[in-house]
Amino acid sequence: MPGPQPEGSTSSQRRGSSRHTPAALPLRAGEQLTRREFERRYLANPNIKNAELVEGVTQVREPVGFYNHSRPHSSIAGLLFAYAAYTPGVSAVVEPTVRLDRNNEPQPDAALLIEAAAGGQSRVDRDGYIAGAPELVVEVAASSVARDLQRKFHAYWRNGVREYVVWRTLDNRIDWFELADGQFEPQPPDSEGLIHSTVFPGLRLAVPALLNNQIAQALEALNEGIGSDPHKAFAARLESNLGRSAHVNS
Repeated sequence: MPGPQPEGSTSSQRRGSSRHTPAALPLRAGEQLTRREFERRYLANPNIKNAELVEGVTQVREPVGFYNHSRPHSSIAGLLFAYAAYTPGVSAVVEPTVRLDRNNEPQPDAALLIEAAAGGQSRVDRDGYIAGAPELVVEVAASSVARDLQRKFHAYWRNGVREYVVWRTLDNRIDWFELADGQFEPQPPDSEGLIHSTVFPGLRLAVPALLNNQIAQALEALNEGIGSDPHKAFAARLESNLGRSAHVNS
């Protein structure tokens, strides 16, 4: 994914602005930067396609493999998109730039968020980036397990991400954490191998099916959740919020 780039920007605008600001230094993994300096260097280094700032430290993503990242990433993102398609006021996004705080600007593999107009806790800034914590964040972790379960864990927890999912592909394991009583608490699968979202009623993750690349079964479990009464009530509540927001802004 390309790095941050303000909407409507052009190469001529970037060239013009460079006359008045010092040239940006390269963006290197392991450097400690403020979010403002991180964004400045990211914009000035278009050759870097995926970089993050986590607890004030720059992370530059390495190339990813098919089995250890690309396929599981696509599978779980597909489920989130399917859920969002049937839930008004909910958006699923892949590798968004998220401005959490002055020391954290991650690009999670996927996220599910309630839109601000529907009562969500994050918003989209004027330049097109998410500000604040999405309700649910997903990371697919192979070589990045330590970072995703330590630095990112604390950054997401501290900023109020309500559900955090880590698919540890080398360990063939999916961890789901829910923010409860101020802490990230692990949520194990039930007797049928399902993890049920608390924030998004009807969102069901069929863990054994996903780990075995049985995507049709995972979709069947999700479809049952989308057809449930809790999901219908949640969708109706969000639709009502959207209607009130539209009335206020009209």
